[in-house]
Amino acid sequence: MSQNRYTGSLDRRRAGILLHITSLPGPGQCGDLGTDAFRFIDFIQQSGFTVWQILPVGPTQADGSPYQSSSMHAGNPRLIDVVDLAEQSLLPSDLVRKERITDAEKGRWLYQAWKTFSSNPRQEMQADLDRFITENSSWLDDYTLFRALREESQSQCWWDWPAAIRDRDPAAMSQARQRLAASLDYIRFEQFQFFRQWMKLKRYANERGLLLFGDMPIFVAHDSAEVWAHRDMFELDSEGHPLVVAGVPPDYFSATGQRWGNPLYRWDRLEQDGFSFWVDRMKTQLDLFDLVRVDHFRGFEAYREIPAANEHAIDGHWVKAPGERLFELLHQIYDPLPLVAEDLGFITPEVDTLRRKFGLPGMKILQFAFSGGADNPYLPFRHEVNSVTYSGTHDNDTTLGWYLGLDDATRLYVDEYLGRSKEVMPWPVIRSALASRSQLAVIPMQDVLALGSEHRMNLPGTIEGNWNWRFQWQQIDENLAPRLRKRVEIYGRCVST
Repeated sequence: MSQNRYTGSLDRRRAGILLHITSLPGPGQCGDLGTDAFRFIDFIQQSGFTVWQILPVGPTQADGSPYQSSSMHAGNPRLIDVVDLAEQSLLPSDLVRKERITDAEKGRWLYQAWKTFSSNPRQEMQADLDRFITENSSWLDDYTLFRALREESQSQCWWDWPAAIRDRDPAAMSQARQRLAASLDYIRFEQFQFFRQWMKLKRYANERGLLLFGDMPIFVAHDSAEVWAHRDMFELDSEGHPLVVAGVPPDYFSATGQRWGNPLYRWDRLEQDGFSFWVDRMKTQLDLFDLVRVDHFRGFEAYREIPAANEHAIDGHWVKAPGERLFELLHQIYDPLPLVAEDLGFITPEVDTLRRKFGLPGMKILQFAFSGGADNPYLPFRHEVNSVTYSGTHDNDTTLGWYLGLDDATRLYVDEYLGRSKEVMPWPVIRSALASRSQLAVIPMQDVLALGSEHRMNLPGTIEGNWNWRFQWQQIDENLAPRLRKRVEIYGRCVST
């Protein structure tokens, strides 16, 4: 297999912006798929960028992390735009045009829209809904029942449900479907609206030459529809509790490692089933996105197994995974496979060999570049062409915050490397990312706006105060888009459409 055969969408030099949907402005408690998302696409295009990178878009749990979703297929209903529902004549237009909309209000309006639809369904929309249900039945049936049961149990985790439901006893499942029929219909309608609005946004982006770049966590949340529906595919005990969990040893972000807590796969059973679990998962991602980052790619070569009883991730060991056989199959089905490998952290030669065999671009983070001297692989002149360079990611401090937090010696080294630029931070680092050899350079929106540490999106290893950052349109002055476009042009990253 040729190393460069599967380069996916990294076919030319491009530039992109990293911003999660929830970080968009708007009247809701988080950004959504409404007007501001389309306006942001216009801003990206005006700036000369052709990639919008987004974090996972599944339903989030109590901590708000997009990496701990209750479904690996479903969309987050918080991202649904209620104004669009009014434009479909499912809600009164004057009802939804408010300066502030709470999640509770949005939830009530979604339900009201469904009641309006179900009382007098229009033929065309009903046909679209029926088609959506049929085409997505492989995951939608389990997800809708999981959601309805969880709401009925007042948000109890599935392993705390009555044993018959927890264990999916056929009689109990049949009774639940009858008892919760109205809830199941509503949740199907909700998911239909999410995917309808998403595809509308994706078409708008693609028509303007923009690629949507998604993010797929390797592991799934314990309290999720997939783990409940496929318990035999995970390392769980008879009551549904994990025997071992996922994480990583001590690293840049944590001296005690990161204990993520996700249940681990029984890879032998996944493989016996023809990897259908991953085949279906990949289909959903490739429907939503033009390019997909695979989070914790090294887990496909070997993953960290931590005893579930352990509080920290220090105690654990690496277990081999059948990543090569999985990617061989995925390429047979979805070739080309437009993936980017998140290859950060403890990367062995075996992990690098796996990535290279399938031609997957890796990630280069400039905030990691300025330690260890000239042989540091994150320095721009060492970047491979088939890679993605970032000033920082959602897990890093903002570049300005990172720079201000450096010790004097390291800050001096950064200044010397960047040629003592007259530009203020973070612009010298942005310029360095755009100038790198990587086919794709991605800049977080916080760096585009030159924001400090208080605007950080996530601090790994913590569960509070994350995922809430949003920008406001007032922060974008009239010179920003032309300034960005000029740099994109200088470094050969403009793509004519």
